[in-house]
Amino acid sequence: MLSFGLFAGIHSNASSAAKEKMVKAAVPVECPEDLCLIYGRIQFVDSFSDCKVKIVSSFEDMRVKMVTSFSDDVALWEIVDSFPDYKIQIVDSFPDFTIRYVDSFPGVDGD
Repeated sequence: MLSFGLFAGIHSNASSAAKEKMVKAAVPVECPEDLCLIYGRIQFVDSFSDCKVKIVSSFEDMRVKMVTSFSDDVALWEIVDSFPDYKIQIVDSFPDFTIRYVDSFPGVDGD
C-alpha cells in the first residue's frame, strides 16, 4: 500500500483535493472514527458494510441531509446504487453511530 507522501509525490502536480481523493481510492474503506469524513456517495446495503448506522429522532451523532448532487461537505449524502464512497447498513442495535435526517444544518456537533 502506498503512503500519502509517496502517492502525492507521484502526482505532485495534482491539487490537494485531487490528492485526497486519490489516496481515499487507494486505501480500503472502513468506518472512520471522525464522523466528519462520512459524506459523499452513500450506498445502503444489507451486509458487508463500512459502517452500521441507527436512525434516531433525537440525540444523534450526525445530522444528515440527503442531496441529489454536490455531496462534497460534512453530512451531505447522495444515495447511489453503484460506486459509493461508503456502504452503510441500517441497524436497530449496536450501531457504529446514530443519524437523524434533517433539511437544514447538517453536520456533527463540534464541527
